[in-house]
Amino acid sequence: MGNYRNFKLVTYFVAHAAAHIRKEELENQIAFLEKYMRLDKVYLEPWRGELASHEQIEMIRDVFHAHGVEVAGGLTTVIPTPEGEDPKPRMFDTFCYNHPGMRATLREVSTFIGKHFDEFIIDDFFFTDCTCPACVRERDLYNQKHHTTGWEAYRLDLMKRVSSEDVIGPAKAANPRCRITIKYPNWAESYQETGYNPAAQRQLFDRIYTGTETRDPVTTDQHLPRYLSFSLMTYFESMWPGHNGGGWFDTFDAHVTDHYLEQAYLTAFSKPQEIMMFCFQSLQDNMFTPALGFQLDKLDAVLDLAGSPVGISCYLPDNCQGEDNIQDFLGMNGLPIVCTPYFPQGAKQILLTRSSACDPDVLKKLDKYLHGGGTALATTGFWEALQGKGMENLTSIRLRGRRVTGSAYRVEELSKAGWPACTFPSGAHPVSIPVAEFRNNATWAVVKLLHGEESYGLLLRDDYARGHLWTLAVPDAFPDVYQLPSPVLSRIRQSFPVQGVWLEGGPRISLFVYDNDTFIVYPYVMDGVQRQVIRVHVEGAEAIRPTPGGKEIEPLYTRDGESVFEIPALPGKFTLYQIIRTPSR
Repeated sequence: MGNYRNFKLVTYFVAHAAAHIRKEELENQIAFLEKYMRLDKVYLEPWRGELASHEQIEMIRDVFHAHGVEVAGGLTTVIPTPEGEDPKPRMFDTFCYNHPGMRATLREVSTFIGKHFDEFIIDDFFFTDCTCPACVRERDLYNQKHHTTGWEAYRLDLMKRVSSEDVIGPAKAANPRCRITIKYPNWAESYQETGYNPAAQRQLFDRIYTGTETRDPVTTDQHLPRYLSFSLMTYFESMWPGHNGGGWFDTFDAHVTDHYLEQAYLTAFSKPQEIMMFCFQSLQDNMFTPALGFQLDKLDAVLDLAGSPVGISCYLPDNCQGEDNIQDFLGMNGLPIVCTPYFPQGAKQILLTRSSACDPDVLKKLDKYLHGGGTALATTGFWEALQGKGMENLTSIRLRGRRVTGSAYRVEELSKAGWPACTFPSGAHPVSIPVAEFRNNATWAVVKLLHGEESYGLLLRDDYARGHLWTLAVPDAFPDVYQLPSPVLSRIRQSFPVQGVWLEGGPRISLFVYDNDTFIVYPYVMDGVQRQVIRVHVEGAEAIRPTPGGKEIEPLYTRDGESVFEIPALPGKFTLYQIIRTPSR
């Protein structure tokens, strides 16, 4: 593939540097990177509000080629306010696509890049948030014609047209060989509000790309759980198999080195074609650079052994929003989640959130799925969105706006025979959940939150047709999932083993499962996460082996065909295990 066996290592060179850097400076900066990593490719950007000259672009290309680095193009669709005009109401200097001069500039820039490169990528400012009078007028005309309201439908249509008319058309007219990649940002729940339109744009562009930067989730504006670096990659790979060019993360707002590295780890765990480090300039004289370089060969060795990622399929239809990123909080607590924009009718297990309810036919699809024998996990947000729309055919659960807070729980152990035993763990901090009212003996609560003389369903089960339907009462504050005690989390995981594997242990640890009898365990570097020993349950396993180069681990015990292993879990350390199956008789 390149300098690494399982991915190309790539970076991005921004336009301001492209316009002004001298050859000697560039040689020195490349030399710094070459101390720590082996670069395969650079995306060279002529435009980010200013245009680098033809001579500068050719000089930089020649220098990288001399170092054995492939060069493609880049484009960031930002533009300053034209001289003499009043500023427009827009963020980050994104284009107003109702400004004829700005659109003309975009066509000129796209032509320029098409002439210079056979491939280029569009950075994730290819959206619109302009609310100037012209944009408001065009929105209203569109909505009147199409009998809709708001910005979403108008901007989705606008950016589809801009993609074709102002970027793809001019670039390919200048160079018919040119292949164009659109990079989608990490804020997937907001795409439709600003015009990102994967449903239409994947029919227009040659490739897609994924923003996997999560940075610091507390002090930054987006509040993105780190598992997103993995789950969003699976979403776009499922959307267009083989056409997700890679995962893109950056050095910004990562106050702890491990938080930067975790972006790279989880991107790599998704088996990407490219690992993109944004940007070349921010990698210079940066302590993150040698740290990542040290880990790249370890990641490469792990990916030699990992198959394709599999997991509980979370259904996120095009242009959906609701319970933002709840799937990632669950992924950071040991549920192996992969994502898809298509209803996963053939999956063994699926996750349905309030976002899933944006599909008007989702209940019909769920009914068919359960008739086929599938296992579904629905959040209370999913049911809340569908009350009165047919959910009553599937479960006795009703949501009437009540909330309850507590820190004590009742956990019913899984039992294959006889009356199940119960444990009563307590959490360190109280958690608030919606009250999922249900009818006794129609729906069964496996895990309950206790409050005074009452108990409330947290994990509930319905059997329907040939399938199993579970409901999870999601905490009002999604990070409160971390406050659920180990027996509660373990009981949830036990209900959804992937490839026969599930974790027994506390929060803030992820399990990544692959289709070739391998899995990766990764505990996050977070407050409250310490070195620990956890247990992993594997159906039909004789032993597991940490790889590469580890010794076989024998099970503590085997019961009902399931073997239980103790393994160390060190924050910031990823380990891949191979499953050694019991030979069939």
